[in-house]
Amino acid sequence: MEKKIKRIGVLTSGGDAPGMNAAVRAVVRTAHANGIECIGIRRGWQGLINSDFVTLTRESVGHILNRGGTILYTARSEDFMTEKGRLRAVATCKMLGLDAIVAIGGDGTFRGALELSRLGIPVVGVPATIDNDVGCTNYTIGFDTACNTAIDCIDRLRDTMQSHERCSVVEVMGRNAGFLALYVGIAVGATAVLVPEKELDFQKDVVERIQESRLSGNTHFMIVVAEGAGSAMDIGRRIQEAIGISPRVTVLGHIQRGGSPNARDRETATRMGYYAVNALAEGRYNCIIGTKEGGIVELPIEEALQQKKHLQMDRYKIMEAMQFGSAVR
Repeated sequence: MEKKIKRIGVLTSGGDAPGMNAAVRAVVRTAHANGIECIGIRRGWQGLINSDFVTLTRESVGHILNRGGTILYTARSEDFMTEKGRLRAVATCKMLGLDAIVAIGGDGTFRGALELSRLGIPVVGVPATIDNDVGCTNYTIGFDTACNTAIDCIDRLRDTMQSHERCSVVEVMGRNAGFLALYVGIAVGATAVLVPEKELDFQKDVVERIQESRLSGNTHFMIVVAEGAGSAMDIGRRIQEAIGISPRVTVLGHIQRGGSPNARDRETATRMGYYAVNALAEGRYNCIIGTKEGGIVELPIEEALQQKKHLQMDRYKIMEAMQFGSAVR
């Protein structure tokens, strides 16, 4: 980058994730440490189109490290998908004197960032989504907190399911990816875990696992379903038809997105935000910050968006091994 970075914008886009505020805080404070002004763009790419902004200082991001959600709000923008909308966003950048944008979010956020970069606005992406499905990074901000929230809820459900000798079907988030469901399923000792990456064989994956668990002496069963693998209500109905037991269905929904971020998400978000600003200060841009083997990496945004992350099926085998011939948990 030829000119020195003097002022940057930061935004959060797509679904909110615990730790987004920690990332915003890191961006703002690292920027000020480098003599760079920071402008918060509210409501994601739509806010950039509408010139919805707030000046951020070191003090204004104090006491947000432990807060869930995002102080900058988030929204999805159909306008930004059009050339007209993106040109309005560029006009806002020029009006505000923004030399670059730090965009915090998932794949959709980064595809928007790529389009903006093609119009001459330097961008750096920071991955934050509870689905952990961004291909270019081992870890995305919010995943661990969301897992722990789901685990806590399921542990509470297990207590009552065990008391009444019932089957529970719990639907967790994960429209296109089963990372959350599989991780949580292993952690709670689920009888079965259904993920979109694995074609469902209802007899083998659900019925036989419940039967095997019952033969092992269990009287309560926990089925974890990623939303992209099917409807928990439908799975519950099919269980009743096939086995004759009446499952209790729980859809955790957006509760998984909320709450105070845990230590991992606060620390990871802080590191990513720090490296994002330093990359800009050192003349590197149009990239996504990620993690690999515990360290921070930078990848060109076009290359990063081409990468895919596959569910680690060895974990699925581990989950199976924990169930057959042994008691749950």
